[in-house]
Amino acid sequence: MSITRAWAVLMALSLASTAIAWSGAGGVWAALAILTLAWGKAQVILNRYLRLSQAPDISRGVALVLGLFMAGVMGLAVAGG
Repeated sequence: MSITRAWAVLMALSLASTAIAWSGAGGVWAALAILTLAWGKAQVILNRYLRLSQAPDISRGVALVLGLFMAGVMGLAVAGG
């Protein structure tokens, strides 16, 4: 993925997050949608800008830790919602 395409993906994900937040949608589903978009943004940043894609083993480990963290945060969003 080129740097320009990565930037475009980040912009699209940010606009989607902003649209959900601005729409006034509340509750668990909005929180989960925004967290999912943030997870995608984190993956783009880690793999493209920090070049973790060049170290596949490390990339998988970081993706696992990030996935566990996001699952925990999403679980808290569901429990608190």
